[in-house]
Amino acid sequence: MDRLRLGVNIDHVATLRNARGGFWPDPVAAARLAEEAGADGITAHLREDRRHIKDADMAALKEQISLPLNFEMGATDEMVAIACRIKPNACCLVPENRAEITTEGGLEVAGQKPRLAAVTDQLKGQGMRVSLFIEAEEKQITAAAEIGADIVELHTGRYCDLPAGPDRIKASLDIARGAELAEAAGMEVHAGHGLGYDTVGPIAAIPQIVELNIGHFLIGAAIFSGLEEAIAEMRRLMEAARQPDRKA
Repeated sequence: MDRLRLGVNIDHVATLRNARGGFWPDPVAAARLAEEAGADGITAHLREDRRHIKDADMAALKEQISLPLNFEMGATDEMVAIACRIKPNACCLVPENRAEITTEGGLEVAGQKPRLAAVTDQLKGQGMRVSLFIEAEEKQITAAAEIGADIVELHTGRYCDLPAGPDRIKASLDIARGAELAEAAGMEVHAGHGLGYDTVGPIAAIPQIVELNIGHFLIGAAIFSGLEEAIAEMRRLMEAARQPDRKA
């Protein structure tokens, strides 16, 4: 099985910085540490309300890190213009609700195909890959393929929120089925949201998934162990899940 990539979301380094103001801790410095620790990419979400990552952070990340940059964004004219100016390696279109604490679910692609197709075409026309953050549902996967998405990122939040047991196992099987459908439709398959040490294994073991994007858990774990150690442990668990004969 191919090596599974790890994208590290650094949003909540910016959350901590913004709680006090000023410049510390610096998301770019965190991205550099993540690279040294074995991350394969950096993800950051520039939200409409700028609650964590700021415009200047996105520009600095693109200019100052060597890892691929994944720009999470709402499908708005403002964000499309910013993405076309910064030109990250990929843009991941996500739903946004001002009242939400974090992204609460997948993007409704099937119900807004014309608008999302236009955004996808515009971003791809500027040389960026386009990812859609969706639920592992056949209608959303089919719609993503129909509008020309390069990648789907399957939402793992609901799976992670379930207690260990039959319901969580069923949720992981639903994600596995979604990954099979997405690959068969010609799209690259990623997954993320809420993954931690105790939940990453079954998702990492899905062979069609080539990248996991993990942020909040790693930044939280870094408070106790340091970011490099947190990333190293996550990588160890991911790699163990890709080799069933090994114990995690």
